Amino acid sequence: MKKSFPLEVPGIKPPRVVAAIKNDVRKYIKRERRKPLPEDVDFCDFACRVGTEPESATEAHVAELIALIDNASRKEWPAIYIEILAKPGYRTKKPGPESATDE
Repeated sequence: MKKSFPLEVPGIKPPRVVAAIKNDVRKYIKRERRKPLPEDVDFCDFACRVGTEPESATEAHVAELIALIDNASRKEWPAIYIEILAKPGYRTKKPGPESATDE
């Protein structure tokens, strides 16, 4: 999803606009996670970028998207650009417990 959302819509209160944007983002993420995964993929990961326009968008983690939308609303941006691209995710092994050190 590569989309620019206006944060100022005439006739609609700003909290409602922000709630609609959050709903679209959550709905897209849920839809992508429901898709069947290839055999070698562990989970559906996302590459996200957020900014005022596509050229100035910075990378963000999927868990930070809602907070970034709220932040854009507080800073009174005229619009917010959100890019969410699904990519394959691979689990890595956690490092085991460290061996006890002699003290």
